[in-house]
Amino acid sequence: MSGLPPPTGEPRTATAPGTPPVPAGVGGAQDWQRLSPRMLLVHPVRAIRSMIVPIALVIFGVSRGDGNSFWFWAAPVFAVLAVLFGVLAWFYTRYRFTQEQLQLRTGVLSRKVVTAPLDRIRSVDLESTPIHRILGLTKAKVGTGVDDTQIELDGLTRDQGSELRTYLLRRSEAAAPGAYRGVAAPGEVAGSAGPHAGDPGEMPRGAPGVGGPESAPQGELGGQQDTELARIDWGWLRYAPFSLSSLVVVAGALGVLGQFGDDLPIDEIGVVEDAWAWVVAQAVVLLLAGGLLVLVVVWLVVSTASYVLNWWNLRLVREAGGKIRTTRGLLTTRSQTIESSKIRGVVMTEQFLLRFVRGAELTALATGVGSEGTAKLLPPAPRAVVQSVGHALLEEDGPLTMILTGHGRRARRRIHVSEQWGSLFLAVVVAVPTYWLDVWWFASWPWWVPLAVLAVSGLINAAIAESAWRNLGHGLTERHLVVQTGAVIRTRQVLERAGVIGWVVHQGFFQRRLGLADLTATTAAGSESVVAPNIPLGVALDLADATTPGMLAGWRA
Repeated sequence: MSGLPPPTGEPRTATAPGTPPVPAGVGGAQDWQRLSPRMLLVHPVRAIRSMIVPIALVIFGVSRGDGNSFWFWAAPVFAVLAVLFGVLAWFYTRYRFTQEQLQLRTGVLSRKVVTAPLDRIRSVDLESTPIHRILGLTKAKVGTGVDDTQIELDGLTRDQGSELRTYLLRRSEAAAPGAYRGVAAPGEVAGSAGPHAGDPGEMPRGAPGVGGPESAPQGELGGQQDTELARIDWGWLRYAPFSLSSLVVVAGALGVLGQFGDDLPIDEIGVVEDAWAWVVAQAVVLLLAGGLLVLVVVWLVVSTASYVLNWWNLRLVREAGGKIRTTRGLLTTRSQTIESSKIRGVVMTEQFLLRFVRGAELTALATGVGSEGTAKLLPPAPRAVVQSVGHALLEEDGPLTMILTGHGRRARRRIHVSEQWGSLFLAVVVAVPTYWLDVWWFASWPWWVPLAVLAVSGLINAAIAESAWRNLGHGLTERHLVVQTGAVIRTRQVLERAGVIGWVVHQGFFQRRLGLADLTATTAAGSESVVAPNIPLGVALDLADATTPGMLAGWRA
């Protein structure tokens, strides 16, 4: 994408053969278009929503008698200004299509023109918040796949968004035929497109038990059919409470409640005060059990509600043109499209609790997608389903199920020693209090407390280190490099061998004594690196040479 002004003069009219015309619903060439006037209702709602917390704090402070009169009057003024700027933003936002570009002009005080070549557009994601859905609107995010920069057209009607998506993707398809792995350009043989090629005429397989290789009705792009890879199964709800992210949300909510608990008018309600006094008078075990029960119930409710809100009506589809499209969401609906040629691998994540119920999550590693080059494809779901869908995306069986090669006993020793440094540090902190931290009260503890801390933390860290070592491994298939790491959260990263653009071999002081190294495969997708830690040096060099033959030529010398 470019932030340069649009070119002057008349745009060229020549286009690639088979290029579809600009749909009537989204404006013609050279005509600057405003977004839907219904956005004039959306901007005030957004402004008021953004000011709810400051206004609530001001009102709460005034009601307690310690509010500042300046802020009492300033908060509504800021809200009005926010609404005004939102409305002005609609008047100063316009877009248009030329024969070659999509151009967006925005800005109230400072003006900006953003352009994207139509032939380079690789994704069109649609998103609708509840207020958008009520007004029949959607937000289109247009990306070129080069980076995570996107042009946002916030305020198209649903029909305009659908027509725009179809037009732009068909336009890029016509400009770059054969970009999809397995779809041949005119004059080419299907399946001969390099590292992505498969058997001639072979279409990707679907996931058994998840909608299977079921084909949707007529595909939007071209005259072929879409292949459904997965759809939501509400039996997966049983995996929602085993996500650690839900536990973090619940713990944070309880922490916030604890911070403001003293401000709640509980002491003014006699019944509540008497009930609390009765609970405190009972056994401590009963109090702890009640608190644990409340935590579990809140955890179940929050995790289930979050799962439903985010993954409602999930469908994962391989479109006729080869693009991967995900649609999901209850209140806010999202539709994300990823070009198959941009997907360089997948990550299967198994959080600690999910492993007990044979569950996992699936994420795609891609270039020009999101802020970290990843796209979430499947929520916590059965591990077999995740593996099947992952293999369908990779177009190769085995990377997510194969037995990996471990890194040996020297790696085990290295990991255990590294983990115990934390135990030793904690024991020293307890044994040697410092004056500037004001913890002299430690001195009144018995002499055996530091030893007990060392023993307990040592056992915990030993269990974590053993889990990390057992999960550590690597593998190589015909088309992919596989690396598995993690103790509490186990991740198996599968990277396309053609996506490796370089190698980094790093040895720390203690690693050199053990003949170990950290092998890093650099790539343009995801976090831009896949690391195999604590791998024997000779094995690391052999693995790198087998993955990309010739790239390390002369390095051993």
